[in-house]
Amino acid sequence: MCRLCNPATPRALCPGKAPLMAAPTESSSGTASGARAAEAAATQITAAPLPELSGQKGTRILIRGGVVMSVDDAVGNYPKGDVLVEGTKIVEVAAQIDAPDAHVIDASGKIVMPGFIDTHHHQFETGLRSSLSDAIVVNDGKPENAKNYYETMLLNFSQHYRPEDVYINELYGGLAQLDAGVTTVMDVSQIHHSAEHSDAAIEGLRDAGRRGVFGYFEGWWEGKEHPGGARRIRERYFSSDDQLLSMVMGGEIYIDGYEEMWKIGRELDLQIALHVVTTFGMTPTFDALARKGVFGPDNIFIHMTGMTDDAWKAAADAGAHVSLSVPIEMHMRHGEPPIQKALDLGMSVSLSSDVECTMSADFFTQMRGLITLQRMRANERALSGEADHPALMRTADAIRHATIEGARGLRLDRKTGSLTPGKEADIILLDAEAINVAPLNNAPGAVVTLMDRSNVDTVMVAGKIRKWQGKLLGHDLGKLRRELEQSRDYIFEKAGVERDLFA
Repeated sequence: MCRLCNPATPRALCPGKAPLMAAPTESSSGTASGARAAEAAATQITAAPLPELSGQKGTRILIRGGVVMSVDDAVGNYPKGDVLVEGTKIVEVAAQIDAPDAHVIDASGKIVMPGFIDTHHHQFETGLRSSLSDAIVVNDGKPENAKNYYETMLLNFSQHYRPEDVYINELYGGLAQLDAGVTTVMDVSQIHHSAEHSDAAIEGLRDAGRRGVFGYFEGWWEGKEHPGGARRIRERYFSSDDQLLSMVMGGEIYIDGYEEMWKIGRELDLQIALHVVTTFGMTPTFDALARKGVFGPDNIFIHMTGMTDDAWKAAADAGAHVSLSVPIEMHMRHGEPPIQKALDLGMSVSLSSDVECTMSADFFTQMRGLITLQRMRANERALSGEADHPALMRTADAIRHATIEGARGLRLDRKTGSLTPGKEADIILLDAEAINVAPLNNAPGAVVTLMDRSNVDTVMVAGKIRKWQGKLLGHDLGKLRRELEQSRDYIFEKAGVERDLFA
């Protein structure tokens, strides 16, 4: 029986199991005193097990001997390096760290880097995964597109959610992304039909155990709590900055009364996020807002497809952030992802998964979508003979957009997004010896061009180990899956939609 089952049982007594952690070794002459010191250090380190003690005050963890990508130019990268964590925070990053009192995680063969940050994910749709795989975003009048996202998801499926449906979808979706190394999300739930729905969304985010930004967007029923409920929610759940969860205000300009949403958001010192998509006919409204000068550094513009140059310049001048969902934007007819436009204007750009009813929420997919489209367009311009064609995006750039830029966009860069001493320990270990990666020749290249969610070995959020040696911890996933399936069945039935596996 291993320590994860019985903490009182020494790991060494569990047959066939590798040590959970190892004590530092000494290159000494093998004296009795040296042996006794090593034995004492090993006893001290393994007296209480990981991952149970991780994230607790006073617990020190040394992630040792990994390929360290800090995503912080001041810290640098290490072909073989160590990361020291104490409690919830990163204490030190260096080529070698002496910490004899620390629990040791052997990171040899692993890439150690900050967790991914998803700045736009509709987690309430988790139970409807793949149900709109062939859909576009709005109805274009053609029979084959009658089953579109806007009408099928927002105007039908979403109206039938009970609070318990919101909770299980939020929780399961959060755990699935955590399993894939996404340690932070802005959840755009659009399901705030009542106070109970809003509370269930927040509780699902919280119980997943990762860093979450609660996106208080619209609901779709009469009598809905949005937007005035923001005041209640802010006071009840987000009065402190010293927690894993924070809040953003939704401010969709295609909804009557969006001015009130923006007003409330700024009154509560919240960022204001909105979808900006040409297929929703919002270009004139967005242009008008640009001329009014109401954009600010508190704005998060999602997609930003089809906007005029003047509106883009106003957004850039205001310091607004852009969240791109590249695979979804290409797949669902949002318009071409404006990667180069945002980069040319020097804007902060992050990545987001958007909707799992249509596309995967793992971040290897998002990074590959970003870099391949940018390079395709840049290469096309180079082949056409343009002398001033854009520079080709590098894999290290894609990682920055998937980590620190997302943190900046969510006002969390003081806490997360890089392996910087003083920041909270949101860290992932990626298996670089797996069959799809080995042998390792380029660390950022391997992460962006070769890896997938199966390479995510260990995930830490604020120092707490949430995934350990390939296994998600703390939840009965079989039970949660059955609850999610029951929720799906209820929603399909209420929506009057037949579930056809081959439709």
